[in-house]
Amino acid sequence: MGDLAKIFKAYDVRGVVPDELDEQTAEAVGAAFVEVTGAGSIVVAHDMRESSPVLAEAFIRGARSRRADVVHAGLGSTDLLYYASGSLGLPGVMFTASHNPARYNGMKMCRAGAVPIGGDTGLTEIRDRASELLATAAQDTKAGSVIEKDLLSGYAHHLRTLVDLSGIRPLKVVVDAGNGMGGHTVPAVFDGLPIELVPLYFELDGGFPNHEANPLEPQNLLDLQRAVVESGADIGLAFDGDADRCWVIDERGASVSPSAITALVAVRELAKDPGATIIHNLITSLGVPEIVREHGGVPVRTRVGHSFIKAEMARTGAVFGGEHSAHYYFRDFWFADSGMLAAMHVLAALGEQDRPLSEVAAAYSRYHASGEVNSAVSDQAEALRRVRAAFADRGEFDEVDGLTVTGSGWWFNLRPSNTEPLLRLNAEAADESKMTAIRDEVLAIVGKVSE
Repeated sequence: MGDLAKIFKAYDVRGVVPDELDEQTAEAVGAAFVEVTGAGSIVVAHDMRESSPVLAEAFIRGARSRRADVVHAGLGSTDLLYYASGSLGLPGVMFTASHNPARYNGMKMCRAGAVPIGGDTGLTEIRDRASELLATAAQDTKAGSVIEKDLLSGYAHHLRTLVDLSGIRPLKVVVDAGNGMGGHTVPAVFDGLPIELVPLYFELDGGFPNHEANPLEPQNLLDLQRAVVESGADIGLAFDGDADRCWVIDERGASVSPSAITALVAVRELAKDPGATIIHNLITSLGVPEIVREHGGVPVRTRVGHSFIKAEMARTGAVFGGEHSAHYYFRDFWFADSGMLAAMHVLAALGEQDRPLSEVAAAYSRYHASGEVNSAVSDQAEALRRVRAAFADRGEFDEVDGLTVTGSGWWFNLRPSNTEPLLRLNAEAADESKMTAIRDEVLAIVGKVSE
């Protein structure tokens, strides 16, 4: 049994198995989840990690001990769990550590309708109650029932009602599932569509034998990029371990920025719902709010993090939200994120006309971006203070999430990681040389604090 304060994060639970997260802990969290949410029934799913079925069963025992009935969906992606929670109207728990290495596992929790549970919306109470249960080992013996239910076909059908791909031109699509849950969900969603699927690493294997299932790291995209070019494919898609994020590669093997994908999907959603609100986080390209306004939408800027995006979407009734981390959120999907649904929008935009993806995406890419650059910093506050002082008279300041400085044709954001002693830098400018100069200047200042 590990320290629960260590594994309960701002948005989810994540830790090393079994040192930090074991069956006893999962069982206590299951009981606490039911007590805090007051649920009479819940739904549970898990990914392909070796420890996931065992931990899910332990969680289910804890939930049943509090007289909750359980719908056990078995193998699924995180967005399949959100589909289950939304369509069944039940609180849900997904066992996954997303893109983390094989020794990790965790839980993503939501209330009925896929409403997220974060640190200030129930996760802290679940942690504290689970700690009490672990200390007392007291259990309620009146057990609820368990029903096993395969939700994959329903999930695939629902997504296909949201984005119709039946009439697109034939596309050759390479998908790198990274041995994660995309290998389970992609065939079901693409079945019968005018898509020639070229699968990479579809075998479910939580040991990730080929590469980490984290498309944000460029080295994990190399196999996909090579396969797209060598096979003459129209597009490449890379999913993370639990398939809630999707990264896009064009026909040349080049990455398409998540900001461009956000703008592309926003334009499609605004065509269906003119004047709607679109959410984007504060490290998304300036091109996103510009394009949203040009198409009659209302852009709203938020902090980084899915709980903030989802809360703002619910508050504003936004039709769509995008993050630069390749998370995409949809009002018609219970305001939850779905990498698969974002991929389907891109496939639709590509397949409804004859241009290659590189040309389609170019219309949504207006600025030069640094990408996220991480620096290990022991004194984050001092580093931020020095950067603030260096740019004191050179731009407008915003401290919604870390420090954002905006000048003429450029901006950067420097913010602390929620989970590691890191500062994360994102910089952008209309001119590449200006972006590089701003990026390097900030990194030099941060580096002096780290010395």
